[in-house]
Amino acid sequence: MAGLVLFAERVDWHTRSLMAAIKARGHTARVISLKTCGFAVGETAHGLLLPGFADDLPDACFVRSVPAGTLEQVTARLGVLHALREMGVRVMNDARAIERCVDKSATTFLLARAGLPTPRTLVLEDRAAAQMIIDAAPGDSVLKPMFGAQGRGLMRLAPKARLPEAEEVGGVYYLQDFVSAPSGTGPSATHEDFRVFVVGGRAEAAMARRGTSWITNIHQGATGVEVAAEGALADLAVRAAAAVGASYAGVDLIADAEGRLTVLEVNSMPAWRGLHDATGRNMAEPLAAHLVAEPVAA
Repeated sequence: MAGLVLFAERVDWHTRSLMAAIKARGHTARVISLKTCGFAVGETAHGLLLPGFADDLPDACFVRSVPAGTLEQVTARLGVLHALREMGVRVMNDARAIERCVDKSATTFLLARAGLPTPRTLVLEDRAAAQMIIDAAPGDSVLKPMFGAQGRGLMRLAPKARLPEAEEVGGVYYLQDFVSAPSGTGPSATHEDFRVFVVGGRAEAAMARRGTSWITNIHQGATGVEVAAEGALADLAVRAAAAVGASYAGVDLIADAEGRLTVLEVNSMPAWRGLHDATGRNMAEPLAAHLVAEPVAA
């Protein structure tokens, strides 16, 4: 290969692991920030500004992160990813998948459209209408930030609870039915959900995330425990990644009181350090293999 690109803001554990896995397959990759990229129509052969490539294009790109910024900055950065895909460069994940996953409402819509079980969801801007939904809800609801991550900003609301003002939620109310089946009662109750890591249409590893809080995110204090990436758990995760068009994804699922699995979210730029700690498997290996289009050993 002429060149691989890892779009990342820093060389952290994930980036180093992926670079090592790529090197082990006889390839090299350079780390580039999307902040340094842009368009150079009429200046370069392909019309893009990619540090270190001049008139050449990378063979493939891996997107570890899209840096935050103004609406204009983020749009331009995603535009570069769109352009690379249009010119036939393999991008993991491409801008379409990233946009669909960052926007939780789009994710939920696509999951439901694909026939996958996902909680009843309502997304609207009018606070009065949203309050009516909460007032009439048969049980608790979860208010999520549209662009949140790592369990930050989640609110569990009982029926008739007062919604925050519009400016506190970015002007959009994203409401889902609360799904939980804790084991035990009171302060000793344990909550659980699942994270499945999918690469190239295959569930590579999975863990249960368990904690005393209903927000079962590793960054919020939950503990990861390895579970088998097979059966319904794997099938739903693979189908969820396909529904949003993701080459790789971290899929979050939960079982209700009857044990039925439902898909909560699909993450298009998932970290995998917690999964590594729980399972001993480094997802850099299957990611690198898929990036360079090599088969992964079973």
